Amino acid sequence: MIASSIVLIGAVLILLASIGVVRFNDTLARTHALTKASVFGIVLVLAGAAFRVDDTRDAAALALTAVLQLLVTPVSGHLIGRAVYRSQNFAARLDTVDELGNADDPQGG
Repeated sequence: MIASSIVLIGAVLILLASIGVVRFNDTLARTHALTKASVFGIVLVLAGAAFRVDDTRDAAALALTAVLQLLVTPVSGHLIGRAVYRSQNFAARLDTVDELGNADDPQGG
């Protein structure tokens, strides 16, 4: 019962993240929705599955998968956001301050 509830909550978060990816019109907002809600949803689904399996090796594999998701997905979202920012292919709003626009780039880009 508890495992099913955790999996259901995780699935709802993944669904909300996918709806956010479709509905948002800016690439930066899309990556934000994708990296925040989907990672938490995937971790909840994996945790619910870990409660359900009988073998400790299977639970360890699910835990390792959750840790890798927590490590890799925010980094990839950051790299996508950085690539979009460098390409200048996003809608800049008038009420925001571009803190990276005046920063010296040590890589020369």
